[in-house]
Amino acid sequence: MLKLRRGVVVEVDPLTIEVEGERRRAWADERLLGRMLAGDEVVVNTEALDLGLGSGGFDIVHVNLTRGLEGAGAGGAHVIKLNYSSLQHPVEPVERRGGEVDRDRPPEIPVLVIPLHGHLAPAAWAAGQARPGLRVGYVQTGGGALPGGISRDVAQLRGLGILCGHVTAAPAYGGELEALSVAGALDAAAHGLGWDAAIAGAGPGIIGSETLLGHGGMSALDTAHAALALGMRTLVSPRLSEGDPRPRHQGLSHHTRTVLDLLLGDVVVPLPGGMREDELTGLLPARHRASPQQIDLDAYEASGLPTRVMGRALEDDQLFFAAPLASGRALAEAAAGVGGE
Repeated sequence: MLKLRRGVVVEVDPLTIEVEGERRRAWADERLLGRMLAGDEVVVNTEALDLGLGSGGFDIVHVNLTRGLEGAGAGGAHVIKLNYSSLQHPVEPVERRGGEVDRDRPPEIPVLVIPLHGHLAPAAWAAGQARPGLRVGYVQTGGGALPGGISRDVAQLRGLGILCGHVTAAPAYGGELEALSVAGALDAAAHGLGWDAAIAGAGPGIIGSETLLGHGGMSALDTAHAALALGMRTLVSPRLSEGDPRPRHQGLSHHTRTVLDLLLGDVVVPLPGGMREDELTGLLPARHRASPQQIDLDAYEASGLPTRVMGRALEDDQLFFAAPLASGRALAEAAAGVGGE
């Protein structure tokens, strides 16, 4: 059974709920549940905070009993997301803005598949720096947080105009636009939304089981396959690290290595141009193409965009940030028809 408890909102920013006499951090998807005000009686799911999870370590508001029982629904939309759950709600699919897939006319935009949400900001920033005015949008997939409104990175990137749009593809929901599938989102990005390039990957807080295949990073495999099947130029941003204490994520993370090993097609893997030849040797399966790119860590650090990931600052793990910076630059080149496949 769900671990649901009654509570009372005692603070709105940051949202704090008193549950059984304890003040607890919380998050509420106000697009679905409505506003949260001090004094509101709510029901919260306490599982993540009780388990001591890292990025998911807060309670989630399930319903606002004070002001959340009078919702009018979503008008004329008739397609359901989160179907057959207590949070099911109708959406207008972005696929209707696209078109039928034309095998003789592949979508002319490249797609950068990212392994986790921490790659989004540096990749999008680098793409914009390499080609000012480039319209880069973000397709949020499964594998991490599903609500589109939970990412501070997306909000900042949209506010700065670095991202031109945000589509949540099922099972993710709550973005500016909704797609029922990743393939549908990418097709609409190319044919209906006017994007020049897409970055696709999971929301924050990917799931994991410390096994080869049981982690949110595997969503990159499905996303890359969707892009390849649509005939798109497909790049995969590698998860690299020199500061992660876990051996499985040092160098090339097993998350990326597994995806590259299992892919049924060939992709471009951007790499920081400063990596030594001995670091590159054996890093990628031979069938994929490495694309060395020059990066500027100092400029990114001065940009005001996120420079911490999983508790580590940029100076603690420069390689982690170098990978998406290289990938963003390669995405811009691919959008310009330079250095593409």
